[in-house]
Amino acid sequence: MLLVLATVTTALAASPKLLVLGDSLTAGFGLPHQDGFQAQMQAALAARGRDVRFIDGAVSGDTTAGGLARLDWVLADKPDAAIVELGANDGLRGLDPQAMESNLSAILDKLGARHIPVLLCGMYAIPNFGPLYGEAFKAVYARLGKRPGVLFDPFFLQDVATVTALNQPDGLHPNATGVKKIVARLLPSVEKLLDQVKSE
Repeated sequence: MLLVLATVTTALAASPKLLVLGDSLTAGFGLPHQDGFQAQMQAALAARGRDVRFIDGAVSGDTTAGGLARLDWVLADKPDAAIVELGANDGLRGLDPQAMESNLSAILDKLGARHIPVLLCGMYAIPNFGPLYGEAFKAVYARLGKRPGVLFDPFFLQDVATVTALNQPDGLHPNATGVKKIVARLLPSVEKLLDQVKSE
């Protein structure tokens, strides 16, 4: 029995902890738990032989300011790596891209200070606020994606946004099939992120 417990403890200690700091897109809004982004990504990683513990830091409706405000709280779980997926709600509300950049920069600064490698997932603004806003919004992620220690995915909803068959009736949140497509596309980037985790 003691040997079994020791083996389990060692396995858990060896499993990297992956923080997902995000909004409804990574919180699994409108979906059964097993169909959400985190559950599907965890299963996809397991199928690749990677045992990863997820720290759920995704809150539906959150802005970049909200993510920054609760970052210290989720860092208490001592993640080894992080996926940052925030900004969609900033765009939906037409919030200032400069403020969004300041919030995301502060998040990346805090993660960097702890030597936590990051996958930054970009977002596009909806067209309601005009092309100038959209370009300024997109440029925020392009700049931040060039920071040292940051892996960058330009658009979290690539090939899923606006595709009716891949989204829930609200047209904003992916359905289970849409999430599966996102997970398949991001899986190589997440594996690359996990490869940066320093083994203790």
